[in-house]
Amino acid sequence: MKILLSNDDGCHAPGLVCLREQLRTRHEVQVVAPDRNRSGASNSLTVLNPLRALRHDDGTICVDGTPTDCVHLALNGLLDFKPDIVVSGINAGANLGDDTLYSGTVAAAMEGRHLGYSAIAVSNVSHSPEHYEAAARVVLRLLEQIERDPLPGDTILNVNVPDRPFEALQGFEVTRAGNRHRAEEVLKSRDPRGRTIYWIGAAGAEADCGPGTDFNAVASGRVSITPLLVDLTRHSMLERVGRWASTL
Repeated sequence: MKILLSNDDGCHAPGLVCLREQLRTRHEVQVVAPDRNRSGASNSLTVLNPLRALRHDDGTICVDGTPTDCVHLALNGLLDFKPDIVVSGINAGANLGDDTLYSGTVAAAMEGRHLGYSAIAVSNVSHSPEHYEAAARVVLRLLEQIERDPLPGDTILNVNVPDRPFEALQGFEVTRAGNRHRAEEVLKSRDPRGRTIYWIGAAGAEADCGPGTDFNAVASGRVSITPLLVDLTRHSMLERVGRWASTL
């Protein structure tokens, strides 16, 4: 397959480099990724400033923009070929439950949803991973299955892999996204010039994390595969909100 590889940790992040080398053993890979860490960028698109793309000697293209910028740029004029699929990762740190709303890793995959194949976002659940190769092998297995039995092209597979050797993984589980408690309070401080600054607090602890959730799967040593849609419509509420709105 012709694969467009991106991420949100930056074009030289060890997770991306590991995945690139593993994918190149079987596929044609082009990397287009942010020139620095853009974690938490979500689906943001740069529209008020131009983007610059620098091609390195190894063929990697680094863009001074968000993960969504990278994939959008690649698919709409930067590349002279059309990839079959977008793969994003390997992220350092989990993207579980509510994390998907903020994740640049997931956003990069979402931007490639119209290519005809499912897009894949993959994360190692540790913030200091030791086993990127296991997650890379997981992606290779998923690509083999997608080639044999393609899923609808608007499907995004959000994949979270426990940080352990591939042989120690306890299997694969298709899951739904759980959710977290509210985030911790922001941290207020001052910069060296005495001006007030704020640090966004840590993500909240798991709330909905029972059997069937992505949280539960990775806690049990299994690879979590959560199919995502871009459609944010709450279809079950259309009729009720319609009745509610009829009195406006």
